[in-house]
Amino acid sequence: MKIALAQINCTAGDLNGNPLKILHACQQAREARAKLVITPEMALCGSLPEDWLLRAEFVQACHQALMDLATQIHDVTLVIGHPHRTNGNLLNAVSVIRDGRLLITYGKNHLLTDPLLDERRYFTPGNQPCTFECDGTLFGLTTFSDYQHPAHLQALRSAGAQVLLTVGASPYAIDGQADRLRIVRAGITQTGLPTVYTNLVGGQDELVFDGASFAMDHSGKLVCQLAAFQETLGLIELHNNQLIPGQCSPLPDRIESVYSALRLGLRDFIDKNRISGVLIGLSGGVDSALVLAIAVDALGADRVSNVMMPSPYTADISLEDAQIMAGNLGVHYTEIHITELFEQFKQTLHPALQTWPTTGPQTTMENLQARIRGTLLMALANQSGRLVLTTSNKSETAVGYSTLYGDMAGGFSILKDVSKTLVYQLCHYRNRISPIIPERILQRPPSAELRPDQTDQDNLPPYAVLDAIIAAYVENNLSPAEIIAMNYPEETVRQVLHMIHSCEYKRRQAAPGIRITRRDFGPSWRFPITSGFRQ
Repeated sequence: MKIALAQINCTAGDLNGNPLKILHACQQAREARAKLVITPEMALCGSLPEDWLLRAEFVQACHQALMDLATQIHDVTLVIGHPHRTNGNLLNAVSVIRDGRLLITYGKNHLLTDPLLDERRYFTPGNQPCTFECDGTLFGLTTFSDYQHPAHLQALRSAGAQVLLTVGASPYAIDGQADRLRIVRAGITQTGLPTVYTNLVGGQDELVFDGASFAMDHSGKLVCQLAAFQETLGLIELHNNQLIPGQCSPLPDRIESVYSALRLGLRDFIDKNRISGVLIGLSGGVDSALVLAIAVDALGADRVSNVMMPSPYTADISLEDAQIMAGNLGVHYTEIHITELFEQFKQTLHPALQTWPTTGPQTTMENLQARIRGTLLMALANQSGRLVLTTSNKSETAVGYSTLYGDMAGGFSILKDVSKTLVYQLCHYRNRISPIIPERILQRPPSAELRPDQTDQDNLPPYAVLDAIIAAYVENNLSPAEIIAMNYPEETVRQVLHMIHSCEYKRRQAAPGIRITRRDFGPSWRFPITSGFRQ
């Protein structure tokens, strides 16, 4: 028999569009003579509709959409994920539909409790394994979370399952596919059962689902792998309860996969929210150059506008490089010089500033330039109906090297989880496709250009050191002592950690952004703004 893997791009709460995608996948499967269609976890309502699940009317609408869908399913067996209310409890459920009716419904047993998503907020765990028969084979049905529990796999094996079907909605993280393959291979080692894994694809707010659905035979050999970051329908042959080797699409390498995730995350955020286009403040620097490149690759040049706003401290080469970059990509480009506005603000503020107490580093005039630019960007966004993309990276976000209501102003942050060192790697990758980013941008020392002869390293450790400390502390949860033991200077480590926690209030007001690491500064980072603890 043929099994169809429907790697589809669902939208949270889209109870019209998601069922249409599922029906289209079923039609394609029928045409390919497949008997069984497997969709990702929560495919009916998208993953994850979050607090819509707390609204009774939403859960009821999901049930009605499922019943309407079921009446249209014929000549194939459909595996579909959805919320399911039973006995007063809400389950993260997976149902099997055949001949216009629900054959069986299974509730996810092991709910996610990680920092990114606590499913216990919405769901009650199920407590039973699930099997069903199709074309003479007894399939064990499981979610990817349940698959990671040996006792659950043993229960399926004891129930007589011959092939395991695993549905997932596993977000992208760097090297995340390697972890999925390792987990499934370990399950096959335990059970000896071939396994098919179907993953969601597409962007949903701060998450990107990368697809790359796959199948492994009874020995743990990869026999099928679908393309990453693409909607597609994959077909697998099952003969005598064994999976027959088929097409294995290669995965992109590390840097290409990050670029693909950022491009897909931006495209879906803009398109799914029906936004006409984006607006970017260019600086002539590396971060805004990368944001511009990704935006054009994701949306097309006609949906991207940018504006360069030179101040008294903007170098001529920054202005030239911004013009070259915009010309290389064919985007709408505007220049608004802010020197006169800056002088007017200074004159207006001068009398008051003379009477106010001053403490700490004097960055008032630097921040003022950034806030003038932020105000102008938001005005242009209001006029054009386009969304401002911020250009701060993870390194800056971590230590607060950005201006609140200035360069932080905007609606979406592509680089929020991208370190400065990774920014450069991504630029070099994009230039290998076509040389659109001027080489001078990649060679110059990075600078905010808010005072004479300024460079980032006036205030920060070298980015290679800074990024390594941030990764160790934020992503790998190492202690200060453990980081110092990695041969980083103690004074530098403590300086960086102090900056990370002292700017928590800024991050709370930052735009949402795409998550690509195991721990970003989004929902998976939860520290209080007010805290008396000192490390």
